[in-house]
Amino acid sequence: MSAAAARARPIGLLAVVVAIVAFSLSSPIIKWSESTGSVIAFWRMIGAVVAWWMVLSVARVRTGRAFPTAATWRAVTVPALLFGANIAVFFTAITRTSIAHAEFIGSLSPLLLLPAGALFFGEHPNWRALRWGALSLGGVALVIFFEPEQGTASLGGDLLMILVVILWTSYLLTSKRARASGVNTIDFMACLMPLGLLTAGPIALIIAGSEIFDLSARGWLVVALLVVMTGMVAHGCIIFAQRFVPVATIGVMQSGQPALAVFWGFLILGEVVVLPQVVGMALVVTGLALFTWSGQRNVPASIPSTTLEE
Repeated sequence: MSAAAARARPIGLLAVVVAIVAFSLSSPIIKWSESTGSVIAFWRMIGAVVAWWMVLSVARVRTGRAFPTAATWRAVTVPALLFGANIAVFFTAITRTSIAHAEFIGSLSPLLLLPAGALFFGEHPNWRALRWGALSLGGVALVIFFEPEQGTASLGGDLLMILVVILWTSYLLTSKRARASGVNTIDFMACLMPLGLLTAGPIALIIAGSEIFDLSARGWLVVALLVVMTGMVAHGCIIFAQRFVPVATIGVMQSGQPALAVFWGFLILGEVVVLPQVVGMALVVTGLALFTWSGQRNVPASIPSTTLEE
């Protein structure tokens, strides 16, 4: 590492912390909005479309870069459709189960990505890392089965979160293939958001109907916060940090994100957890940290982030 990179590394680590805080806040504030989750997702996507096309337009003025080509739009179509569905289902699930259940079920996506990367991309991961995944699975079981009587979890919401994990994993795999074709970050995001509306929009209409245009003032506030907080700031921080902080380090730091989300859920929503759940959370965080650290030893640095709050 050069001297300049070494000096920038603390700033990179700070950027990761900012991103983790922003991502962890997203679930509680979605639930705090007291609005239909898919409607929040729909308008958040529209806000992200505007934001990313502003970024693209500024980049075009400053550098003269062209707008995305037809080939770029085709490459991004499949991951975008999966992304839109993931966002709509995730935001819906958040409002139908507890923050603890949603975050810790969602945290299991890396356990699917390791074998999927080997199957679809010929990667050679450290298979022994899966033993730490078993530790995380045990922790998630404790979180789920020891829900307090006054908790807000539901079987329907938990099942939606399992679907979210499948959609998110599929999105990451297809987006990696699209990025491998040479699509840069700004073009990818600028195409991803409008195409994602093709699935996020119908899901919102099916769930909410005419209510899609009837957000409360609190709901609009949450949409604006999510566009800036996760759609721009958090992702920008992660992209910046990847220049100076190893991917494995970022992954290990992000493993604590679900626990932080539960903490915000307690402060913002008053959701409580019991001691066995706390033990389960500790097992999940420990297992994911060890899994990420050992599982990425032989994996290229281009692996995408596994956080759900895209």
